[in-house]
Amino acid sequence: MAADLSSIAQLLDASLHPQQRKQAEDALKAESEKPNFSLALLHIVQSSELSPTTRLAGALYFKNFVRRAWVDEDGNYGLPEEEVVAIKRELIGLMVSVPPNLQAQLGEAVSTIADSDFYARWDTLVDDLVSRLTPNNTTVNNGVLRVAHSIFKRWRPLFRSDDLFTEINHVLTKFGAPFLTLLQNTDTLIESSQNNPAALKEAFTTLELIIKLFFDLSCQDLPPVFEDHLAAISALLHKYLTYDNPALHTDDDGESGVLEYLKAGIFEALMLYTQKYEDAFGTQLSSFVDTTWNFLMHIGMETKYDILVSRALQFLTAIAGTQFAQPFNDQKVLVQVMESVIIPNLQLRESDMELFEDEPIEFIRRDLEGSDNDTRRRAATTFLRQLMSKFEDLVTNTAKTYVDQYLAKYQQDSSDWRSKDTATYLFCAIAAKGTATAAQGVLSVNPHLDILNFFQQHIASDLESTGGNGILQVDAIKYIYIFRSQLTPQLWQAAFPLLVNQLGSPNYVIHTYAAIAVERALFMTDNDRQPIISKNDVLNVSKDLLSHLFKLITKDSRPEKIQENEFLMKCTMRVLIFIRDGVLPFTDLVLTNLINITKVIRHNPSNPRFQYFLFESIGAVIRFAGPSQGANLETVLYDPFASILQEDVQEFVPYVFQLFAALLEANPSGRLSDLYVALLDVIIKPAVWETRGNVPALARFLKAMIPRDVEGIIARDQIEPILGIFQKLVSSKAHESSAFELIETLITYIPLAVLERFFVTILQLMMTRLSSTGTENLRQKFICFYHFISARQEKGMGADFFIAVTDKVQRDVFKQIYLTIILPDTQKLSRPTDRKTAVVSYTKTLTDSQAFVDRYPKGWSLTTQRLLELLVNPPVPSAADDIIPDQDVDELGFGVGFTQLNTCKKAPQDPFPEITDVKAWVGGYLKEANTRHGGRIEHLVQDRLQPEVKAALAEYL
Repeated sequence: MAADLSSIAQLLDASLHPQQRKQAEDALKAESEKPNFSLALLHIVQSSELSPTTRLAGALYFKNFVRRAWVDEDGNYGLPEEEVVAIKRELIGLMVSVPPNLQAQLGEAVSTIADSDFYARWDTLVDDLVSRLTPNNTTVNNGVLRVAHSIFKRWRPLFRSDDLFTEINHVLTKFGAPFLTLLQNTDTLIESSQNNPAALKEAFTTLELIIKLFFDLSCQDLPPVFEDHLAAISALLHKYLTYDNPALHTDDDGESGVLEYLKAGIFEALMLYTQKYEDAFGTQLSSFVDTTWNFLMHIGMETKYDILVSRALQFLTAIAGTQFAQPFNDQKVLVQVMESVIIPNLQLRESDMELFEDEPIEFIRRDLEGSDNDTRRRAATTFLRQLMSKFEDLVTNTAKTYVDQYLAKYQQDSSDWRSKDTATYLFCAIAAKGTATAAQGVLSVNPHLDILNFFQQHIASDLESTGGNGILQVDAIKYIYIFRSQLTPQLWQAAFPLLVNQLGSPNYVIHTYAAIAVERALFMTDNDRQPIISKNDVLNVSKDLLSHLFKLITKDSRPEKIQENEFLMKCTMRVLIFIRDGVLPFTDLVLTNLINITKVIRHNPSNPRFQYFLFESIGAVIRFAGPSQGANLETVLYDPFASILQEDVQEFVPYVFQLFAALLEANPSGRLSDLYVALLDVIIKPAVWETRGNVPALARFLKAMIPRDVEGIIARDQIEPILGIFQKLVSSKAHESSAFELIETLITYIPLAVLERFFVTILQLMMTRLSSTGTENLRQKFICFYHFISARQEKGMGADFFIAVTDKVQRDVFKQIYLTIILPDTQKLSRPTDRKTAVVSYTKTLTDSQAFVDRYPKGWSLTTQRLLELLVNPPVPSAADDIIPDQDVDELGFGVGFTQLNTCKKAPQDPFPEITDVKAWVGGYLKEANTRHGGRIEHLVQDRLQPEVKAALAEYL
């Protein structure tokens, strides 16, 4: 039955209302299983009879549906072939005809399709786009350009490769000349629309898109078609960099218009050409530098120009990194740079103060290092540092005079706090060298400046103050945050309590910055990996500190406000990780707060970073309180976690499964309670495993349940459903690692007598994948699996058991597997625990395998050689390391997917902890087996080994 248009439209409407959202999403999911569902969505987007919100909801759902269902991980279509063809046929025509907000969503869908299909499986696309371009129909042209940009922008971050350049050349051959024609036509259209504001705005939108595409097409290499016309293109870029028309001005001082965005785009393209194609573009540069300079001297301070000013400064930064920087190596020029460009853009404006008061979280995100490149302050600082890297002495001395000047102003009049703020910011700009790191802050400083002296003279008093000027207190906290790795341990001992005091400030920005600085201070360690802050100092205040942080987080009880400030939650997480089992006396207090926060925000999860830190905090409590309070934690956490699963809060589900697993692993000997048994029934159903992001966490949870309920799993006939999950996982590249971990857990805990009848199927599934779409990872996992079985003779397995099972799959197939996969690639195993298992496996094969004596005599000598190679550098599994790695959240792929919780990360388990000295164990085992078998090992050594191998083995025998 095909999808029904009106009912889908109603469901899309319902999905926009929080009360109906869950039901509507479930119903839409059911509809999406029907044929032509995607085409029904496109018809909804197209229908001008439906409301704009319904059409937008349709476009959003289509985008997400395509991301989910277009191809699987092997690149095979998830939709019927005819539906795929129909989407490609209709999508471009639709996209050029709908409003821009719908184009943006459809453009992302096009980009997703292009990722897998362009251009080998969609080679008509560029011709289709080119055929639609017109001399002057801006609506159609803008649609075409948006489609093109959504495809070509994918090239920007990619590494150079033959395939990439083949694709770019395919595009340029067809698109290059028509693109330049469109640039000319748009210039003509702008000239003829000077007195028609509506037409002028449309034409400028076209030009803005053209500039984006100019960047896309040039991002990897300079296209010959552009190089041939570089003078003409440069002339047009320059024309529109200096262009002005009151009809394009916005009325709102805070809102950038098409003119600002166009010029910002031109600066971005100029930056690219300066950095990558200086040889070809150098002759054009001087006029652009003069224009930029003039522009920066006269532009207003309104926020609508911020993006433009920061891009202009970024362009000058690029210039300062080339041979064209020499004019700046002049005291007079530098004074002009400081007074006309750097200082005006470093100083706080009224709009910044309004942000500080009215939208503090936005102020913090913009102000923080690296969180937003489009602030004037950031761009001016980067430009100054680039100049300093070229002309260190001149820039330092010149800037230092302004620092002293502004500090003197403040000393004369302490109400002039802006002067001190400017001085502090300017000092930080010239004191820091290189890029600040997330872990340590600034690592390299200007040798001409004294960081600690400046702190003691000018900054410490503001850090001690609790009622002074808010901005100066923030500056003081930020100074410590930036230069944290430069401060001495003694200075940190004095500064840390002051930072904790600042957490008590009622001012949102101050207490948030204090949380940011406290979190980083607790993260820092000395050269011996010991914390720079004394653990006792934190333990003594930890209960009050955490209670206070929870109060700040929940001050406004609305879900969106609670999760607004991820910095407070990150600080909470860090305190819990830092105090470790110090949480034991007040575990209940901490858990109650974390659970209450989770309950409130689960109805409307809106900040992935906050969620991540929240669940890491719960993970820290489980990790450090679990071993002694496991049963209590299981009881307290079960209900809130189960309700998240019941309501299917997709953003939280992968976290909950990881935390459930960590809970069970903290108390591995306990019995599985009835609540978990009921949950086990649910999670072995195939439907739960459909959501890709759940899979690694689900597999981990299932692995944690098995050892705690072996008898129950056997009694309830749950082994086959679990093996069904293994079958699903092992057939997928994305989840093959989880498949092997699951099957090894099953074999470790379920008696062999119960599992034996399934072994042929298990190996068949593995070997089918190996021979069809085997990845390097799959080979490695299979080798580990072989050694895992071969090393477990005492459990009734071993090499002969493995050979007997493979014989049932295909007679003598083991020989080929052993010679082509296991022997040559075992040496590639990287984890010490895997290499140790391989040593045990090879040793037991040599001592106890009958097949290697009778059927595979050559295999016996080859195995000896490989064992000796492994023992050259004997594997030593690392001692349990309790350090929790820090993850930079900006690098995490958020979304409804799997994000690893570091507090719950399971260290590789040593399967043979009793073997401490691997070499000594091998020698002892060989000797003991030789006695056990009446001298057989010595006899085999004499018979089968070359003299040099005998000599190498002699030290073990």
